[in-house]
Amino acid sequence: MAIFDDEPRKKSKPHEIGQDLSLLSAGELTERIEMLRLEIARLEADLAAKSATKTAAEALFRRG
Repeated sequence: MAIFDDEPRKKSKPHEIGQDLSLLSAGELTERIEMLRLEIARLEADLAAKSATKTAAEALFRRG
């Protein structure tokens, strides 16, 4: 936490696969888990959208 409002806050680094986790606190690990859960949800939503688009395109071309 910054002592003064004008001090820059320490930015957390993005998670890297295989990163050494021994230097992270329990709070930092919890934050990363939440960040990764949100990213997984975002990826799954995009995958579902692409799958729906592909299914719709296949159905369109099967009509002909």
